[in-house]
Amino acid sequence: MAISYTLVQRKDMSKGALEDAKLYYALAVNTRRVDFDDLCDEIAETCTLTSADIKAVLDRVIWAMVSHLKNSELVQFGDLGNFRISVGSTGSATPEEFSASMLRKPKVVFHPGKRLQEMRDVAKFARYTVDKDDGAEGGGV
Repeated sequence: MAISYTLVQRKDMSKGALEDAKLYYALAVNTRRVDFDDLCDEIAETCTLTSADIKAVLDRVIWAMVSHLKNSELVQFGDLGNFRISVGSTGSATPEEFSASMLRKPKVVFHPGKRLQEMRDVAKFARYTVDKDDGAEGGGV
């Protein structure tokens, strides 16, 4: 298995590059979308829980995560990793001039756990190509 990528041409942002210079950069390609129901069915095939059991548990996990994140708590999710809230704002010259209206929409930040990080460390890549004969997309090197 390999992570698929394609090449896109973009402006060269390196220091000293000519104004109209362009380079090719890798862009990850999602070859298909695995929806929630399919994921639950797949998990159910490997354990004694039903797909409905898994959906119910994941629904409650999301509910609990929202509750904890709203309270500025970091949510550790085992080998998956952890989730936390991150906020940003515009600046003010003094603490007295700062108001909550200067805060931006909070972001949920995910930090992968050890197993996901290890997957990144050993990842292999394959350039994604489009078959010119029939227009179907496929992987290739």
